[in-house]
Amino acid sequence: MPALANKAYFNYGGQGPLPGPSLAAISEAFATIQELGPFSDNVWPYVNRTVSGLRQRLGSWFGVDAARVAFTENVTSGCVLPLWGLPWQAGDELLVSDAEHYGVVAALEELARRHQLRITSLAVADLDGDAAATAAAVGRRLEAALTPRTRLLVLSDLLWNSGQTMPIAAVAAQLANHPRHPWLLVDAAQSLGSLPVAEAAGAADIYACTGHKWCCGPEGLGAVTVSERLLELSSPTVIGWRSLEHDGPGSGGYHRDARRFEVATSCTPLFAGLNQSLQLLEAEGDAEARLAAIRERSVQLWEGLQRLDGVRTLLEVPPPAGLVSFTMAGPSGETMDPAVVVKQLGEQGTWLRTLESPRCLRACTHLVSTADEVERLLAQLVQLSVG
Repeated sequence: MPALANKAYFNYGGQGPLPGPSLAAISEAFATIQELGPFSDNVWPYVNRTVSGLRQRLGSWFGVDAARVAFTENVTSGCVLPLWGLPWQAGDELLVSDAEHYGVVAALEELARRHQLRITSLAVADLDGDAAATAAAVGRRLEAALTPRTRLLVLSDLLWNSGQTMPIAAVAAQLANHPRHPWLLVDAAQSLGSLPVAEAAGAADIYACTGHKWCCGPEGLGAVTVSERLLELSSPTVIGWRSLEHDGPGSGGYHRDARRFEVATSCTPLFAGLNQSLQLLEAEGDAEARLAAIRERSVQLWEGLQRLDGVRTLLEVPPPAGLVSFTMAGPSGETMDPAVVVKQLGEQGTWLRTLESPRCLRACTHLVSTADEVERLLAQLVQLSVG
């Protein structure tokens, strides 16, 4: 990974650096398309193989038929494109967790305004215990928050702020027992490439991911899986030639599968790059083995933070994945400005990020993170805390 030279990188939840082979795959795809001739008869079989090959690979990762996979630019568009095509009725309620990303929340607020819907909240951001306690609390709170008007639940798979995981399959089963069987939209921005995703992706109605975070693929390419029942009821709202069964006069209408939510021309070399990144991850073991390797470093970091005076992790237990969020106090005991900490660490060649809600620091460990890098970060935090 060229971007990792001379630095310690802990921001995989923001953007994962491209591996050299993925960068080469992108360049080779650009060259191939030019050699074949853009928009020539010869180029289309290559483009179709590149796109369909990635669709099949992602379908395998998601544990669903490839026909349920649509390509998007990013997580937000993957959430929004199928969502806006559902048959909403005035007075429907959107139950949204208090740990969702601002981009998705803004889209939900606009959806509610246009269709006279009501947004209610499900509290999960404060859940800082182990998986069993978290699952039990989510179940109790969800039961209390559901009403006869609830039509949608929005809940992330891996919370981008605290690093806690949510029991998506159990939540889906709970929603299935509700008289209206509300839709389940899962923001999986932090999941693909980080967690095993098949169980959650198979349970959700909308499961939206991106390739540029934990997959270490190129920015500008994401994917969404949609349920069979959503395909029956949701119509595309942003429409282009890729939404159609036939691109031309007398078209047969929209694709019957998830491709109806694709719009128009995408950058084919990005597909080649993401496909290469996924293959590199597969070579490191299955999803469970990769998560275990990710957690080895995140637990090392979490345990090290417990030993530092003035540092408080958001989770009271070791992290279930690779996200570790925390606050720290300075020499006088005051909470340090996370932006100042990030800047000072960056000057030393160590990169993580700040979050606004809650106001904290977030460090992410991945397969390529080393024990020495974690110890270096801990030592740098000690120096900053003592001035």
